[in-house]
Amino acid sequence: MGTQRSVGASADNVGDDAVVSATGRSRDDWFALLDAAGAAGWKHQAIANWLARDQGVDPWWAQGITVGYEQARGIRLPGQRQDGTFEVSVTRTIAGDVEPALRALAAVVTAQTGVEPLALNLAAKYPTARFPLDSGEFLLASASARGAGKTSIGLVRGRMPNGDDLAEAKETLRGWLGAVAVEAVG
Repeated sequence: MGTQRSVGASADNVGDDAVVSATGRSRDDWFALLDAAGAAGWKHQAIANWLARDQGVDPWWAQGITVGYEQARGIRLPGQRQDGTFEVSVTRTIAGDVEPALRALAAVVTAQTGVEPLALNLAAKYPTARFPLDSGEFLLASASARGAGKTSIGLVRGRMPNGDDLAEAKETLRGWLGAVAVEAVG
């Protein structure tokens, strides 16, 4: 299948300089503060709430710090959701408008899975198509305008029961996005 990129930790997506700029502390400083507060024994939402409410961290950053903390302390694996299932996502920017891009992406997903979308919501602020899979997993396709005739398309595969196939799943989804880009250009 070519070269596979592994599924990275939360900290791989946002640099520590961005965390400091947005929150006034580095990840390590936040993690030490959380350790001192006993957060390793707290549930996810309690950690995020403590950061946002008691420490004044913007809720978006509080979620990111919480996931990073859980991963750094072995409470949560990369790709793992709060409920214990796993999820991977990929995005790509292509030429074209939102509605045709989402329709093309939905067609690729249907061709690859044999599943029609349960819902195709083209009128929403962030248009999506949702595909239920027999295993209880789902695929979520999305599209959003990026200006100047460009659209960001994305796929999420969620409710995966374990993290064994995350890298392979992510590579598969990347291939499907690539097929849409080829269709949009060709």
